[in-house]
Amino acid sequence: MKNTLILFGPQGGSTEYVAKKMQEIIGIDKCDIVAGRNVSAGDLEKYNNLIFGIATVGTETWQSKPVASGWMYFTKTLEESNLDGKTVALFGLGDQIRYSNNFVDTMGDLYEILKNRDVRIVGGVDPAGYEFRDSKALVDGKFVGLPIDEDFESERTHARIQNWLSGILPEFRT
Repeated sequence: MKNTLILFGPQGGSTEYVAKKMQEIIGIDKCDIVAGRNVSAGDLEKYNNLIFGIATVGTETWQSKPVASGWMYFTKTLEESNLDGKTVALFGLGDQIRYSNNFVDTMGDLYEILKNRDVRIVGGVDPAGYEFRDSKALVDGKFVGLPIDEDFESERTHARIQNWLSGILPEFRT
């Protein structure tokens, strides 16, 4: 049985692209990947290690109705699920130039849901090399997970994923 699940939202676009890149690097035989809207709390209990990926939408959507990213549907299930003893890593997509005051904020929101649970969160990232003003995902001087900017730094995505995975995979339970 595979011990790692990569759960992402929204489906399609850059978040799914990054999730699939991670699965390729980890190994298709070692982890499953699924969109957040397609998972139940019971599905999470099958895995020892969870990688959650989420995107921060731009301000053009903030004044209109919420974007159905998949996480909207899954947040309540996530809050009610039994994650005791799981190792969790987060990655977030955002635009550090146009939305530098809210860079990967939803990764920080997801962290807030998980931080008081009986999970071990791994994969904090130093903010050096990123250009932003503020982020809810910055805690104690580090990002709570891997920030990715596919809009302005897509050329750095692969190396960032590889470096981050090389740090978190030894933390994962087999």
